[in-house]
Amino acid sequence: MEQIIKESKRGLTLAIHVVPRAAKNEIVGIHGDALRVRLAAPPVEGAANAALLAFLAQVLEIPQRHIEIISGHASRHKILAISGLTKETVIERLQKHLPH
Repeated sequence: MEQIIKESKRGLTLAIHVVPRAAKNEIVGIHGDALRVRLAAPPVEGAANAALLAFLAQVLEIPQRHIEIISGHASRHKILAISGLTKETVIERLQKHLPH
């Protein structure tokens, strides 16, 4: 888990691999060097990006304005910037949602 979260001048960065058009929004696990997230939203007109930000804000228990896509807007592989949390807190909150 620690390899997908890095500290940067923006706060933390989190690598995400998105799978759109899933049955429900869920964190599936680690996919290579990224957190694999399934989203119910389709990848059209930013719907999946908006769903990703809303879902992760809920999972991390922070306002959505504290999460931003900094690269990969049109890709399945995205880098997000997260502010207002420590790396340890992000890991702890993500692990609550990982399948066991």
